[in-house]
Amino acid sequence: MSKPPPQSTLLVVDDTPDNLSLMGGILEAHYKVKVANRGDRALRIARSQPPPELILLDIMMPEIDGYEVCRQLKADPATADIPVIFLTAKDGAEDEAHGLELGAVDYIAKPISPPIVLARVKTHLALKQVRDFLRDQNEFLEQEVKRRIQEVETIQDVTVQILASLAETRDNETGNHIRRTQHYVKALAEQLRVHPRFAPALDDDKVIHLLFKSAPLHDIGKVGIPDRILLKPGRFEPEEFEIMKTHTTLGRDAIAQAELALGVEIPFLRYAKEIAYSHQEKWDGSGYPEGLSGEAIPVSARLMALADVYDALISRRVYKAGMPHAEAKAIIVAGRGSHFDPAVVDAFLSLEDEFRAIAELYADPPPEPAPP
Repeated sequence: MSKPPPQSTLLVVDDTPDNLSLMGGILEAHYKVKVANRGDRALRIARSQPPPELILLDIMMPEIDGYEVCRQLKADPATADIPVIFLTAKDGAEDEAHGLELGAVDYIAKPISPPIVLARVKTHLALKQVRDFLRDQNEFLEQEVKRRIQEVETIQDVTVQILASLAETRDNETGNHIRRTQHYVKALAEQLRVHPRFAPALDDDKVIHLLFKSAPLHDIGKVGIPDRILLKPGRFEPEEFEIMKTHTTLGRDAIAQAELALGVEIPFLRYAKEIAYSHQEKWDGSGYPEGLSGEAIPVSARLMALADVYDALISRRVYKAGMPHAEAKAIIVAGRGSHFDPAVVDAFLSLEDEFRAIAELYADPPPEPAPP
């Protein structure tokens, strides 16, 4: 035989012993009943574990009346969901209205009718069960949605890292370049979010998060550059440099094609396209691919321009040693107003220590010794 369902626990609150005895006689055949003859005791029982599933509450009690007990119950998150039925000799319409305004679910006037009390209690317990079920379902669904979103974001991040790493493997000296530049861009964006020229673009945490996510794709177009040029350990010839410059357009177009294939606009890909296409533009208009200048250059690309150049300067390459921070800083400062947006350079100067910490945290491993 299956076990009968557990009895619901009710709390009856009344300062009159005869009323408590009467209510116990009506309810105990169907429910587990707890009693309290004062408001403070009722509140202690309601806040205990496990709490009652429904409270039958008298109004006229000494010290703390039923209205105040109800108010405190509803103000406490631990007891706010317990249904309260007022059971009282105060039978005026204004009394009932006040009780319902305080959060009670029902109002039964004395003298009571046992069948009515049992019916009302049964109804409100059933409603509570439905509410609890829906609340639990909603909490489960919220958690499931959060889990799925996190899963999708993780897959997205991994995909971006794979694509970015694929581009970097074509240029095997860049190491942790994509990680460092990603964090440089985030640091610059957070520093500039209160700047009058940058606030409209960076005043939202979500935007900075999207910049962080999209920054690794800045050089994705390198996958389309021939090895003889990309891997050349020295300066490019003019015609080679023209080919190298196409990596900006190749990157932008590759991301746009992926977006078109998906059939939807993805916010972080907007920034990825801007960064890939315009991070080689210069503040004075001497950059490429379009020769944009000043505010015409997207904010995302202006941030990446400085992050990319700084990291290239401090990083070791086949054809050069990594430059000390002080020398790289001097070059960045020299490019203020020509290569770089002056405000971005000022932000960099305020973040020197953070840039150095990022560079140290994501430093490339030392080169492997040459075979004997």
